[in-house]
Amino acid sequence: METFTYWLSHYGYFGLFSLLMLGIIGVPIPEETLLTFSGVLVYRGHLELGPTIAAAFLGSCCGITVSYGLGRVFGIVLTTRFGRVLHVNPEKVEQVHLWFERVGHWGLLWGYFLPGIRHLTALLAGATRLKYADFALFAYAGALVWSFTFVSLGALAGRQWARVSEQVHHNLLIASAVVAGCLLGALVVRQVLARRRRGGSS
Repeated sequence: METFTYWLSHYGYFGLFSLLMLGIIGVPIPEETLLTFSGVLVYRGHLELGPTIAAAFLGSCCGITVSYGLGRVFGIVLTTRFGRVLHVNPEKVEQVHLWFERVGHWGLLWGYFLPGIRHLTALLAGATRLKYADFALFAYAGALVWSFTFVSLGALAGRQWARVSEQVHHNLLIASAVVAGCLLGALVVRQVLARRRRGGSS
């Protein structure tokens, strides 16, 4: 909290923008706690609600756009130079791309609410070369909903913000673990079925 207090008291909305941008890119910053604490400062009268949500939204958008760009650049490098080592080939990348075309957009929208997931969705979207217009529509909408939700939560919780933030963060971690487990399970099942089909055809 001392770090947040320093950044927000000295740099205000720009401090919030910068911290969220770095957090979305991957710097270990507890973004939900930061957003909630910013809402508490709104409750205390140190910040204004509108500019706080705007700074949070823009910081999130910049961060996830940088991640998308990194995915487009380094995703190609991984598949072309290290594909065999990492067991990644153009066919698998195309499969992920098709998945994004079908349902992956919603991962960009709601992935903000899942710690650990939001850092990966933009990288995957970039690596599979999802169209920027499609990426921006869902990713920026998610940034707005996410920023508004947690800033408002802090403003409404007021003095009880620490307890509320801890409980919310705990629940989000559980949700992230469940989603990651389901995705991993689906991947394992898919690989097993693929091997059985190849075995049957031979």
